[in-house]
Amino acid sequence: MLEVRNLRKEYPAPRTPLTVIEDVSLELRRGEAASIMGPSGSGKSTLLYIVGALEPPTSGTVTLDGRNPYALDGKDLALFRNRHTGFVFQDHCLLPQCSVLENVLVPTLVAKGDSAWRNRALALLEQVGLGGRLDHRPAELSGGEKQRVALARALIREPSLLLCDEPTGNLDQESAANVAELLLDLHARRQTILLVVTHSPRLAERFAIRFQLRGRRIERVE
Repeated sequence: MLEVRNLRKEYPAPRTPLTVIEDVSLELRRGEAASIMGPSGSGKSTLLYIVGALEPPTSGTVTLDGRNPYALDGKDLALFRNRHTGFVFQDHCLLPQCSVLENVLVPTLVAKGDSAWRNRALALLEQVGLGGRLDHRPAELSGGEKQRVALARALIREPSLLLCDEPTGNLDQESAANVAELLLDLHARRQTILLVVTHSPRLAERFAIRFQLRGRRIERVE
């Protein structure tokens, strides 16, 4: 279960601190998926990074399966994030010098069991339709294919929480629809907690749970 309680995030500014989000709370259980919409600069990505243990809040708490990652020291925090959280970013963040298979295996470099991870990576790449592109480099892939690699990479360690920051933002309409369908299908199969921030009403409306960030606060859309 993901529990977010009274999050506030401020950044230093010349006169007074800049408050990006405040009093943000939400809950998601295993198997639930939610979208967050809001205008540019509303704090969507900041909220996602806090939930994903990439950036600490100024105040408030985040707990995942009963654990507060920000109570851990640096090394343990990194291990927690690697094991329990998967990320998909708008620009996919693939390593250009690595093959499709190698990119998917990157999160497993700190784990044991090379052959088991390789077999899992192969299975994931088959599921996302890239079983025949294992040795290709990112430059040889379309935008939609790169995002499918990023999705397989995010799922390789079987995280309980999957976070996506504008996963279809750089894609054409057909590729965006395909990636959205795949994302929701894989989420349903694995019963992850899925949280997606997006500018796309078309993508947001595919989620049963929808939030809107407005005026630094979050509201549930009914």
